[in-house]
Amino acid sequence: MLEAFGLTDAGPRGANEDAFLCEPEVGLFLVADGMGGHAGGEIASRLAIQATAGFVRRSSDTGEVSWPCGIDRSLSYNGNRLRTAVYLANRRVLRAAESDDDYTGMGTTIVAALVADGCLVVGHVGDSRLYILRDGTLKQLTRDDSWAATILDQSKGSASAAAGARHPMRHVLTNALGAREQAEIHLSEHVLAGGETLLLCTDGLHTVLGNDELAALLRQGDDLEAVARALVRAAIDGGARDNVTVVVVANRA
Repeated sequence: MLEAFGLTDAGPRGANEDAFLCEPEVGLFLVADGMGGHAGGEIASRLAIQATAGFVRRSSDTGEVSWPCGIDRSLSYNGNRLRTAVYLANRRVLRAAESDDDYTGMGTTIVAALVADGCLVVGHVGDSRLYILRDGTLKQLTRDDSWAATILDQSKGSASAAAGARHPMRHVLTNALGAREQAEIHLSEHVLAGGETLLLCTDGLHTVLGNDELAALLRQGDDLEAVARALVRAAIDGGARDNVTVVVVANRA
């Protein structure tokens, strides 16, 4: 049985460009972090959530449904559902940006979890993250699409890696929904045993709290609302400079 609670807070900003969705009955959980100014960011994140959720709902059975980006035979049916849903979200945000000069340059990150048939499908674009807490151990299942992550991967263990981690451009995204016709969508599939806790979040949380802090807060108990509120409060108290959004999902054994 899936249980979830999501929470978003504008933090020190006057506007909130984040959006999220929790649909345990569908097994779908989403977090998006918009960019491109107040109006543009809000619209981009909302459109991405709507488009992704819309296709996942429409494809919830194996009835007639179109697959506009084809089928990836290396993925399961549910993996293809999420891949197509995020593809459509990219197209939706891009078309909206092209339709109005005020929205030029808008885009959004997205991180998605689709839980079905005992498996977790993870899809993401940008630097919003998904973590899994299993047997008390926290693991990050996504890799940031950011300038810093690219530099760190290319120069692990070197002086340039340390410099890259402190560089003022370290948070610049290298991939986002709505930025180009074909976004690079990262997908992975994981078998679930039961008893796992998932955390989806924007960078307003993970740039402030490290893995040890996140794990400690996720272990606090079964009250998902209390856990989500504790995560957001810890990020804001820790100096978050951005909107903070979390979705906590419990896969009850």
